[in-house]
Amino acid sequence: MLFWPKKKPSYERAMDWFKANMVPGQGIIVHTRQKVPYPEVTGYYIPTLYQWGETELARTCTRWLMSIQLPDGAFPAPDGTPYTFDTAQIMRGLCAAIDDVPGTRESLRRASDWMLTQVAEDGRLMTPSTELWTGIASDLIHTYALPPLAEAGRLLNEPKYTEGARFVLEHYKHRPDLVPFNRLTHFHAYAMEALCEMGELELAAQGMADVERVQRADGSIPAYPDVSWICSTGMAQYAIVWYTLGKREPADRAMAYLEKIQNKSGGFNGSYGEGAKYISGAEISWAVKYFLDAWRLKQAGVGKHA
Repeated sequence: MLFWPKKKPSYERAMDWFKANMVPGQGIIVHTRQKVPYPEVTGYYIPTLYQWGETELARTCTRWLMSIQLPDGAFPAPDGTPYTFDTAQIMRGLCAAIDDVPGTRESLRRASDWMLTQVAEDGRLMTPSTELWTGIASDLIHTYALPPLAEAGRLLNEPKYTEGARFVLEHYKHRPDLVPFNRLTHFHAYAMEALCEMGELELAAQGMADVERVQRADGSIPAYPDVSWICSTGMAQYAIVWYTLGKREPADRAMAYLEKIQNKSGGFNGSYGEGAKYISGAEISWAVKYFLDAWRLKQAGVGKHA
């Protein structure tokens, strides 16, 4: 009798993809057509790696990031330019590693101090450049930079960081374009996840009601309200937000759809479907990160009684 080898669970294949696409001694690649380490994504992978028990990989990523920190405390994007968003995502990693990797506390403090220099008088978060996301995203993604700044304030016992994060949040909370689903799912989901992390669950629920209205019977969600193709990362992020809000049913359906389209490699293209325009021809590292985060919540049974 022949026995076929059992297929690995989707989350194991996703972690295998990470391990196969990490630059040795540094961090995760941008995507399969740009195989250079991506500081921003490496930064927010670190909490994920710790949560999945990949401690040595988390430490390696943390040490590499600290080695490339700029003299003013910011961190560079792959083009060498510091971005406020990228620096904040690396701060997520530093927060996760603060009691594990020597030097993270001082590195986090320097990054947080630099972040405060980017806060405008009206509360908007500034950035030295927008070149990498001009035309596809807006400064609304900066809401996702606030939770790590607030967390740095808690970990370092520095109220100025937490107060700075709350001040900036007030600016974005009053922007009429923040909550509605009116942009690429990936970038809208950044704001929804940030609102959850900052305790603004009602606002997040308003935005997710828009998303739930357009979720299809097969669990997929259009990348924009008026297209048929989907963005893999946005769907995984929405699953995270739904689990956090106790909305398990739409989250489970989104995850089931992602498992159906997951590539044999364990990774995900940026987008799928006719007319797909978001990095459709390459496997992107950040889709795997959010898929793993969503799976962790699914396994924990978050939202199961809702």
